[in-house]
Amino acid sequence: MIEEFTADADERMGKTIEAMQAAFARIRTGRAHPSLLDGIEVPYYGSDAPLNQVASISVEDARTLLVSPWERSLVPAIQKAILKSDLGITPAATQDVVRLPLPALTEENRRELARQARQEAEAARIAIRNIRRDAISDIRELLREKEVAQDDARRGEEAVQQVTDRRVKEVDQALEAKEADLMAV
Repeated sequence: MIEEFTADADERMGKTIEAMQAAFARIRTGRAHPSLLDGIEVPYYGSDAPLNQVASISVEDARTLLVSPWERSLVPAIQKAILKSDLGITPAATQDVVRLPLPALTEENRRELARQARQEAEAARIAIRNIRRDAISDIRELLREKEVAQDDARRGEEAVQQVTDRRVKEVDQALEAKEADLMAV
């Protein structure tokens, strides 16, 4: 039973790390990457649709993204949605595609993006610690109800702590890699 709590905690912590890495992907570095546009939605036949469902997004060169909508009539809507987003990118539209030239990052921009990455990592660490707290609470509840022995409960808490330490280390490594990527000129 304690193994189930540990496995559940490990799985939930893994999902937290996946969410953090998705947030990292939205933080732009000096290079163009299609995941920069993940949060953008475009009005499409009366409802909002994610940009990647109404257009193909590709990397034209190291600093340019190319958005090719499935329908030409979407070009102005895509352009407007990108302008409204907080990416700080000015799209250049032609008749049937939208080009997104990414400006070079200044030192100040790099520091701001690194700060944003640290905030995402801290949020992930907090979520992991909350998951640890819940798992240990569940184990202690079993001990109070006399469903497990005290030694087993202690071993279970240690196992949850080991999983937590491993996952926090993964967060730190991912943050370190993202900061190095952001600060590379």
